[in-house]
This record gives sequence, structure tokens and C-alpha cells, in this order.
Amino acid sequence: MEKISQLHFECDYSRGAHPDVIRALVDSNMEVSPGYGLDPYCDEARRLILEECGLDCGLVAFMVGGTQTNATVIDALLRQWQGVVCAEEGHINVHEAGAIEASGHKVIALPAFDGKLTSEALRSYLESYYADETHEHIEEPGAVYISQPTELGTLYSLDELTRLSEVCREYSIPLFADGARLIYALAAPDSDVGLRDMARLCDVFYIGGTKAGLLFGEAVVCPSEELLPHFFSQMKRHGALLAKGRLLGVQFKALFESGLYREIGSNGISTASRLREGLLALGLEEAIASPTNQLFFHLPNELIDAISPSVGFSLWGPRGESSSTVRFVTDWSTTEADVDALISLIASKASAANPPT
Repeated sequence: MEKISQLHFECDYSRGAHPDVIRALVDSNMEVSPGYGLDPYCDEARRLILEECGLDCGLVAFMVGGTQTNATVIDALLRQWQGVVCAEEGHINVHEAGAIEASGHKVIALPAFDGKLTSEALRSYLESYYADETHEHIEEPGAVYISQPTELGTLYSLDELTRLSEVCREYSIPLFADGARLIYALAAPDSDVGLRDMARLCDVFYIGGTKAGLLFGEAVVCPSEELLPHFFSQMKRHGALLAKGRLLGVQFKALFESGLYREIGSNGISTASRLREGLLALGLEEAIASPTNQLFFHLPNELIDAISPSVGFSLWGPRGESSSTVRFVTDWSTTEADVDALISLIASKASAANPPT
């Protein structure tokens, strides 16, 4: 049983689902429909998503989780001898337990800036690769992976995304964007990238639901279906084809039919902003300037130990000698009261650790 006093800032998928999503699942529970995503709910969810993306047509495929989606899409994009390029802090390189390599494809990690792969680094790598007379002996870059927001919560600007897209298209390499937290990126005040920009500049991307108020689910969007031929079969091969596919359609329909995705994104961002301001006011140092729903701060180890029994959060990397980087995450369910309670807790513990002289 959950302790009543426990605060939760460890991730954005620790609770079940938004009440509107649960209601939609309950209301449709006893209906009978085809399986594997071939039902009216999935059809309507596809239509709504394409409409939001400004697309008249295209592939929209529903899967259960982010790692499953990344592995399936990347394997479908690549030939057997090809690898995928990403930032060195990219999720597929640091937090997916070798899922991409398990499918036989190398992850080609390049130096990054604020967690982002730059068009300059990508162009330099591709120029060097093709200038090497022995490149046929080297894993060929067959796709480029980014995430919006990045693993560090930072955002690609419209200009940065445009320049990356231009390099990819110059070299005829598909650009794939992991959107597990895309809804929070869209809601960030600093963001100038919308869903229509993603659909225009990325060859494939997905809209995450697991971290955005659904029980589970990710929606892959590919404006040109020819890029992912036989994708239904690819999903099946990867164990990514849900027999009760309607469960995904019902949830994504609820997310998009009345703008719920905007409400969820806005709540995650507004509560994160409130928390950031509160922590900065306490004199704590921000480790990474993240404008989204993941906040990274340097905390003294003594303070970390003092608040740990009462709040869930993550250490980001190994524990330091005297201080460590921690991550706090907000989501659709985070309230202002939760944020204020966390700020108050940290303030009280910090005062106890450093009493006035």
C-alpha cells in the first residue's frame, strides 16, 4: 500500500491513467471488435492524429512501450549491415539495455550539445564516413535517431530540427524521432516545434502515451507509408502487435478527440516550472537547464538522504562524494499541492542540516 505522506516525482508513469482515459476504456469494455488494431477505435484515433499532424494520409501504428517502438521502427528502417546514428546521451544508447544492438544493428553515438545531436556533428561524421576508402568495412549509417525532448529534457528548436532534417535528406538517411515525452515538449513555452513540424521534418516519429496519461501506448507516425513497408508484419516479428489492439485505439482517441493531450502536457510543464522556481529560490543549483517536465538539480548527499524516505525521485548517474545530481519528474497527475509539499520538505530538511549559527 502507498504511504499517504509519500510524494512521487520519480517518473511520469507511476500512476495508472488519466480518469478520462479510464472512463473511455470502461465505456467500451464490453464491445466486440476485430483485433490487432483493425477496429473502429484505432481507425478514428489514426484519423485524429493525422489531422493534428496536418497530414492527409500516412501510416499510424500503435504499440505498447517506448523501447519496443524504438527497436521495431529502427529495425524496419535499416538493412542488415546498417547502424543508427544518435547523440551520445541518446536514449537508445544509454537506457535501453542494448535493445537496438540485440536486433543486429550498431548504435553509432556522436558527441552532443545539451543532449542534442547537432547538424554540424552529423554532417562531419557522414562526410568522414564516405571519404574513408574502407567504409564498406564499417557499419553504414542507415538512419538517424533523436528524441524530442532529449534524454536531458532539452528541446530541439525549429531551426535545429530543420538543419538536421536537411542533412538527413541530403544523404538520403531517414530521420526518426522518439516522442515518448513529445506531449510535454509541445507544451513547453520555449518550444517552437509543433506536431505539423514533426510530420514535415521527420521521416518517422512517435507520440508517446505511456508517459502522457495513458495506461500504455505509443503512436508511430510515418507520413510516407512506403518508408516502412509491411510494417504490420514487422510489428508481429518484434512481438509488438497487440491482439487487443482496440485498447490502444480507445486510449489515443480519448487523448486526441477533445484536446486532452494539450491539457496533460500543460499540467506537466506548469507544475515543473513551479517546482523549478521553488528549488532555485532555495539556492539549489540546476544541473541541466531543462524546459520540460524533467528537472535535474545538484543536491548535497545529506539532503538527498534526508528527503528520500518521504519522496520518490531518481539519482541521475553515480552518487558523488558530497553532492549528486537528482531528477524530479512531473506529469498529468502532479498537483500544485504536491509541488509545494516537496519544496517545503526540502526547505525544512535543508534548514535542519544547516541550522543558523
